[in-house]
Amino acid sequence: MKVLVTGGAGYIGSHVVMGLCESGHEVVVIDNLSAGEKSAVDSRATFIEGSIQKKEDLSQCFEGVDTVVHLAALKSVNESMQFPQKYSENNITGTLSLLETMHENNVKHIIFSSTAAVYGEPEYLPLDEKHPLKPINFYGYTKLSAENLLEWYKELMGISYISLRYFNAAGYDASGRIKYLEKNPQNLIPIIMEVAAGKRDKVDVFGDNYDTPDGTGIRDYIHVSDLVKAHLNALELIQTNQSALINLGSDQQYSVMDVIKIAKKISGKDIPYNIVQRREGDPAKIYASTAYAKKILNWSAEHSSLENIIETTWRIYK
Repeated sequence: MKVLVTGGAGYIGSHVVMGLCESGHEVVVIDNLSAGEKSAVDSRATFIEGSIQKKEDLSQCFEGVDTVVHLAALKSVNESMQFPQKYSENNITGTLSLLETMHENNVKHIIFSSTAAVYGEPEYLPLDEKHPLKPINFYGYTKLSAENLLEWYKELMGISYISLRYFNAAGYDASGRIKYLEKNPQNLIPIIMEVAAGKRDKVDVFGDNYDTPDGTGIRDYIHVSDLVKAHLNALELIQTNQSALINLGSDQQYSVMDVIKIAKKISGKDIPYNIVQRREGDPAKIYASTAYAKKILNWSAEHSSLENIIETTWRIYK
C-alpha cells in the first residue's frame, strides 16, 4: 500500500520508513528538516520537504495514499514548558491540519506516534491503557490533545486511528544502515553517547533524591527496531478499520544511573555526570504495561534489552 510518513527524516521516522520500504510498501515522506536529515530517508521513498502546518505542502503528498503514519512532533518535555505556543502550533495545530487534509483526500487510516506522558504522575504501575489521563507537562498535554482530535475525527469523519504510546525510544538498526544522529538530542541515551564520544563534557542527571533505589528516575526504554515492528503490525490492524490506544514498552525498567553504568561498560569510556535540579514534570518512576499490545498487535519487544540498545547506539556514535 502507499503510506505517507510525517517526520520521516527523523530518528524514529527514518527507521520506520526503512521498515515500510523493506516490507514492500510505497512510501512518501514529508519533513521540514528542523530535526531530521534528508540523507537519513531510505532511497526507495519519495521525499518532500515541507511542513504539516502548511496545506500547500501537504497537498503535494496525498495522491494515492492509503494510510498516514504521523511522527512529526516536537518532543522535549523541558522545552514544552518554556515555549507552549511552539508546541501547540506543531503538535496540535499540525495534527489538525493533517487530519483535515486526510479528510479532503478521503484517507481513512492514521497511525499516531504518541507518548506515555499523557498519563502524568502514575497512580499505579505499570501503566495500562485504562490509567487516568492527567499530563503534568505541556508536551504530554499536546499529545493528549492530538489523541482527542483523532477520536473526534473518527466519530465525525470516519477516520480510524491507532495511537502508540511509548517513552524513550533508543538504539539503532542492527545492520548499521541508518547513521543519522539526532540534532540537539533531548533523551538520556543519545546524550550519554555524546559524552562517551567526546562531543559533550558531562551528563546532567536531573535529581538524585527520588523515591527509587538509587535516587534517580526509573524508566523503560524501547529499541527503535521494536517500534518499527509495532508500526508495521499496526498498519495491518488498521486496515480492518479498528481504532485503538496501545502502550508500547520493554517490560524492563532502569534508573538513570543504571543506564550510565551499562553505557560506561559497553563503550569502555568514562562518562562524567553532574547532579542537577529535578525538571518540572518528571515523575520518579514511569513505565508501561504491554499486555494489550501483545493481545491486539501480536507484538512484544524482542530487541529492547538495555545492553542491545546501547551496543547498537554506540556503534554509530563511536
